[in-house]
Amino acid sequence: MHAHEMISTHPQVRGNTNDSLIRCIEECFDCAQSCTSCADACLGEEMVAQLTQCIRLNLDCADICTTAGHIASRRTGSNEPIIQSVLRACEEACRLCAEECERHASMHEHCRICAESCRRCEQACQAALQTFH
Repeated sequence: MHAHEMISTHPQVRGNTNDSLIRCIEECFDCAQSCTSCADACLGEEMVAQLTQCIRLNLDCADICTTAGHIASRRTGSNEPIIQSVLRACEEACRLCAEECERHASMHEHCRICAESCRRCEQACQAALQTFH
């Protein structure tokens, strides 16, 4: 991804980047893609009815991660309270999605991969939140 390169060139950032936040942005977009793919793979499984909650959490998590990544990427002006709120929501969505995918990980490789992506994003949100005062 080009998040660091793009943000570091922003006229209001002037090279002074929050690397934890940039890592979080990258993890958010990666997690959104993993969750979208996992939901689609769950829909293709024979036992799709047993994966309804997993699909729901995958889609919710993907939407929240995408939104968090977009909002955290904006550097013009300042809206730290909203960034913090959306990162907390993302952290929670990732935790819940990871827990659900972990329940199915032994049967579905896509759920295992998605759970790992969600855990990385959850941790990245936690680290980014610690950079705000």
